[in-house]
Amino acid sequence: MIIMTSRQQILKLYKTMLRESQKFPSYNFKQYAVRRVHDAFKENRSLTDAKFIENQLKEAYRNLDIIKRQVIIGQLYSTEKLVIENIEKNKK
Repeated sequence: MIIMTSRQQILKLYKTMLRESQKFPSYNFKQYAVRRVHDAFKENRSLTDAKFIENQLKEAYRNLDIIKRQVIIGQLYSTEKLVIENIEKNKK
């Protein structure tokens, strides 16, 4: 069964994944997750095969669940902020 997806649904998923990635308490994990989400969507933006797009979306939803779980685990074991995080906070 192929579910037709719209551009809005894909953009919503992209924004949700970026928003969830920003919740990582660890600076390194946060930057890595944001970069991976951005790169994955950029890499797949020119896809045209509906079945392949559907498979990629299913994988993205699985990855979103992983991100959510890892954020929770990261919050359980929080550490001190890095120097760079304090510098970024002061700039805002």
